[in-house]
Amino acid sequence: MDMIEKSHERSAAYGIARTAKPDFSPTGRADLSVLLEQNRVLHVHALPVMETLYDQIINTHNMVILTDVNGRIIQTLGDADFIEKADRVALSPGVAWSEESKGTNAIGTAIAEQAPTVVHGGQHYLEANRFLTCSAAPIFDVSGNVIGVLDVTGDQRNYHKHTMALVRMSAQMIENQLFSAAFHDCITLHFHSRPEFVGTLMEGLVSFTPGGRFLSASRSGMFQLGLSLSALQSHTFSSLLGLPISDLFDHYRTAAPGLLSLCLHSGVRVYAKADLRPTGDAFSRTLASARRGSTGEAGSKGTALPAEASAPSRLSSLRYLNTGDAQLASVIDKVNKVLGRDIAILITGETGTGKELLAQAIHNDSPRKHGPFVAVNCASIPETLIESELFGYEDGAFTGARKKGSIGKLLQANGGSLFLDEIGDMPLSLQGRLLRVLQERMVTPLGSAKSIPVNVALTCATNRNLREMIAQKTFREDLYYRLNGLVVKLPPLRERTDLEVVINKLISTESPGNRYRIAPDIMALFKAHTWPGNFRQLTNLLRTAMVMAGDDHEIRREHLPDDFLEDVVLAQDSNSSAALDPMARMITSNATLDDVELSMIRQSLKDHDGNVSATARALGVSRNTIYRKLNP
Repeated sequence: MDMIEKSHERSAAYGIARTAKPDFSPTGRADLSVLLEQNRVLHVHALPVMETLYDQIINTHNMVILTDVNGRIIQTLGDADFIEKADRVALSPGVAWSEESKGTNAIGTAIAEQAPTVVHGGQHYLEANRFLTCSAAPIFDVSGNVIGVLDVTGDQRNYHKHTMALVRMSAQMIENQLFSAAFHDCITLHFHSRPEFVGTLMEGLVSFTPGGRFLSASRSGMFQLGLSLSALQSHTFSSLLGLPISDLFDHYRTAAPGLLSLCLHSGVRVYAKADLRPTGDAFSRTLASARRGSTGEAGSKGTALPAEASAPSRLSSLRYLNTGDAQLASVIDKVNKVLGRDIAILITGETGTGKELLAQAIHNDSPRKHGPFVAVNCASIPETLIESELFGYEDGAFTGARKKGSIGKLLQANGGSLFLDEIGDMPLSLQGRLLRVLQERMVTPLGSAKSIPVNVALTCATNRNLREMIAQKTFREDLYYRLNGLVVKLPPLRERTDLEVVINKLISTESPGNRYRIAPDIMALFKAHTWPGNFRQLTNLLRTAMVMAGDDHEIRREHLPDDFLEDVVLAQDSNSSAALDPMARMITSNATLDDVELSMIRQSLKDHDGNVSATARALGVSRNTIYRKLNP
């Protein structure tokens, strides 16, 4: 019996009628706030991934959905026209989509089966939901338990075969981020049997205490190690990887540490890099402790690869971001002049132009680089929670508040940098409070009478016109002049002159070793594209294309997502139409109809580099017609 049949049997056992109407019981704002707070960690790490996933499916009559472990919807992102249809079946925040509530559906069935699930059209148990196609993947925590579901739901007539792959990749991305956040003070090893996959979604993750005791492994990590989570609990860093923990620290004290080549307990050789979170004195103490603990250990079976074989550095410095575009070089030059001068920086530009990447690079090149970098997206946090998210709160400050309270983003960034993305979306009621914090450098958490000193370097970003918002009384003028010490604008991708360099750097970052290359015709296509999603669109297109290419290391047309190719065809058709404007002038002259047709064909052939098939598609005629007109 397949998964759908088993789910239908469960649905019937729950007593659900196939003709049941959608449940439109409203969810109160207080209940939604509690739901968000209960799933705060999942929501914070999932939202950026959801935004990236939505950028890939935008304008396809779909929506991206995040739920908790019980199938209750936490967040949705979608096309406005489809959201209206979704509301008819209660696909909205706060509503439960478990099998017990809605019968067979991708969200509920993925939870029940703990496996990625596609439910298409008539496979839904409820008749009301049969106009949908849903692709869902469960999200697992570091203990291997399902904590939520990522889903793409849309009109069944617009289903794309790549959707499930994108959802699964995105769910794994969330899991990896949750894993890194859970073990941020530990040693985390990124590894794979192929060096070019270290630093990509295909890598395995495994974390240890500074002394080498095993803590946890990601699902990909467990698969590559060949052991279950319970079996791994009895291991140490040395027993798993054949390398004393002290040797690992020694390796990362060298000037240019490369990838490690390690032999697993199973005899399989893997390549790895490590995140060593203890720094400064803590690093020295950990190293000394590791040396004492490693006395008598067997000799190392691991070796370090030369520095040039290591994965390339991330886009983490202003110098690295400077890839040859004159507009960007001007921005970087201005930023360099104010580093460490306590001058707020406001970054403007279209969505997806790399504003957070620039903010991170500013922090990494500043005197505060050893302090924390804390990013807050003012548009993604519900208005009811943004105050507590920024300023923190005491225990019992409001219903649903966590025990022991929360420190808040401002105090998390103390001694480092605070990045407020989409600052134009900050509620007007909070702008005055933020201004006071920036002026007085004191934070008072919700429910507390105590003010705490805070020292942060501030960088903000927006894709909105703040001056227009000031005129409309939706943004405070005094806050604007506190934020705009230096205003810089990032150019959109379509205006940049360094696209080929950028693409090669992104490939190198996503696939260490730069094993993938772009076919010449595809590079030309990329250069002609307008990239409405900017870097988000480009990065995710390349990531998907590399997965689709697999062992074929040249990215060609067949490896590109269908929606991107559809956009390309539409753009070519539009260009062809524009090229036909001179034909209208011919029609009003003394030219014959045959002259006009022949001129149209020749112009279109020129636009398509002599490609007869492409010309035929653009003009809506057959290839034979083209040949017949050219050779009467």
